[in-house]
Amino acid sequence: MKKMVLGGLCAVLLSAVSTLAQAETIRIANHGQAGIDAMKSTVERIEKKYGVTVEVIEYPAPDKDYLTKLLTELGAGNAPDLFSIPTTAAVADMVEAGYLAPVTKEFKAWDGYANLYDVAKDLAVSPDGETYVMPFMLGIQEIYYRKDVLEKAGISTEQPKTWQELLDRAAEIKQKTGAYGLLFPAGVSWGSGAFDEGFQHLLVGSKTPQLVDADGKLDLNGEGIKDVFNVYKELIDKDLMPTQPLLGPEPWVVPKYQMFPEGKLAATTCGSWCYIFDWGRESKNPIPDVTKVVGTWTVPGQSSGQYVLANLAAPWAVNSKSANTELAIKALMEIGSIETQVSYAARIGNIPASKDAADNAEFQKLTELVPIHAAAGNGVFLKQASGFGTVSEGVARATEALLRKETDAAGAQKILVDYVKETLGDDMVK
Repeated sequence: MKKMVLGGLCAVLLSAVSTLAQAETIRIANHGQAGIDAMKSTVERIEKKYGVTVEVIEYPAPDKDYLTKLLTELGAGNAPDLFSIPTTAAVADMVEAGYLAPVTKEFKAWDGYANLYDVAKDLAVSPDGETYVMPFMLGIQEIYYRKDVLEKAGISTEQPKTWQELLDRAAEIKQKTGAYGLLFPAGVSWGSGAFDEGFQHLLVGSKTPQLVDADGKLDLNGEGIKDVFNVYKELIDKDLMPTQPLLGPEPWVVPKYQMFPEGKLAATTCGSWCYIFDWGRESKNPIPDVTKVVGTWTVPGQSSGQYVLANLAAPWAVNSKSANTELAIKALMEIGSIETQVSYAARIGNIPASKDAADNAEFQKLTELVPIHAAAGNGVFLKQASGFGTVSEGVARATEALLRKETDAAGAQKILVDYVKETLGDDMVK
């Protein structure tokens, strides 16, 4: 009898050791301390719920360096099971390369799906009709302006209704206050932000409101694109926006973190995070009473319309070569939880993609973000396509030439078109 009991105990012990030896490990790529901290409770929940070990691999912090590292690892077959994608423009290219696992079925069956804003659902759909990412956070971007600076100078704070009204307001600001009137990110040093935080704001209200035509080609020769570059040219030629800082490293530091708080720059594109991290309670150079003295304008269209630009903010995806795709997809759905959304909102300042985040007590404490969350239902976006990452780089190069006054709007458009054709091939461009 004792032998039987001992034998049974040994079998149980061996089984336990075997289970431990075979315990699954999910590898997650993340970057930046804020992002790692935002995921901490989610990592713990995944480990507890699925009995796995989650290994967080820290990649380089700047988005451009992170994406370069991630793409290198994916190409070599060494990438982690789960990872965030720092710019929506890269998603279609990564799908085209076969790097991302489709999650359409699981995503639509997920219990949080119904409560997502429609714009988040739409943004998550790739050109092939499949979903490959968890669209748990939104970047909601507008024009932020120094209400106090304008009011003191007797300048209207009314919403500009057209591009020309916006340019006229910027000129009036420069004339009456000496401050730069408006900043749209531009240049090679700003990387994907030249497209994500600048160019596309104007593009959606132009004569070329989308870059992808019915057959998936990139429409880069449209009149609207030249018109957008002409807005940049006018801002630069009339000295209405600071240019020298944009030609150096970390071009956002001087205009956004120094000039705007000092009132030397009166308006700039920015996102929901700016109220907290750029100029608010988490800023190194905060603006007192920031939500009272800094107002927002939607981005006006060329001749009409008002636009609140919505992007997916660092959506998460599953490596198509994951050793356990099924388990990785389950973990991906946990990243979409309200708890994770609110954690990211608090640490990074983006907007939860779920409507019912508004009922979360912790989110309600983020008073700067609550009204912007409500506005997410009106967000507009650019349809994605393979090659958007190249377009983004082309825009950075074209606006760099404008900053250096080496070309005009037509020349900037040619730089964009030539770069995309050279990189992707003539047949990709309409």
